[in-house]
Amino acid sequence: MRTSKIKAKLRRNEAVLVTALHLNDPVVFEMASLYGFDGLWLDMEHQARSVETASQLIRAARVGTSDVMTRCAKGEFLRLGRMLEIGATGIMYPRCDDAAEAREVVRWAKFAPLGNRGIDSAGADNPYCTMPMVDYLKAANDETFIVIQVEDDGALSNVEEIAKVDGVDVIFFGPGDYSILGGFPGQWDHPKIGAAMERIAAAAKSAGKHWGMPVLNDVAFAKKVYDMGGRFMANGADQQMIRAGFEDLQKRFGPVGLAFERRV
Repeated sequence: MRTSKIKAKLRRNEAVLVTALHLNDPVVFEMASLYGFDGLWLDMEHQARSVETASQLIRAARVGTSDVMTRCAKGEFLRLGRMLEIGATGIMYPRCDDAAEAREVVRWAKFAPLGNRGIDSAGADNPYCTMPMVDYLKAANDETFIVIQVEDDGALSNVEEIAKVDGVDVIFFGPGDYSILGGFPGQWDHPKIGAAMERIAAAAKSAGKHWGMPVLNDVAFAKKVYDMGGRFMANGADQQMIRAGFEDLQKRFGPVGLAFERRV
């Protein structure tokens, strides 16, 4: 079974970086994994892709060294196991309300005695019935990481108990939804953002867990998160990188006399 680079680095209290990939082309996942990012964030909450497409993308990533973390939608507990069976190493769960919901995530993502995940053994994670059952069960529980998202004030009020849930590895602050729901969309310097970060950092430290958040394409902000104990950082997406490349190309060649009929 593939071991998790992210879990290994977090055990050593090292920082990890995941980047989101939204394009449904296996080449993108293959390239990113060959570059050695710690994790590739494969979103099943917002992006238009099937489980079959996800399996092809995760398979492509296996040529490199990156973990694949999949995010299912809130309440999609059955899909958690399928994501792990097709080869995801980590599960991100959005909009978690409380410790009871976090325990449900663990129950569906971990085999007994840590959880109640059903066994198939025929997927890429075993891989394909090649591991003895006892070895497979232990490896799956040891190498699968679980990231719980805190994205509103209700969840923040329960973050201390969420962080204490056995099997949860990372508390992940979602400042985008948090700012929108709080009535100050996109104001990353808003006092409530800073206060939420401090509370999540304290809860994670008290429970002996890790925490993190998107670092907003800002190295100074990433350093702030790191100094607050945050070791799980997310930044960038393939669409953003391509857009930046297109804009840079047009900017550099515009002075030559080239004109572009932009629609964005």
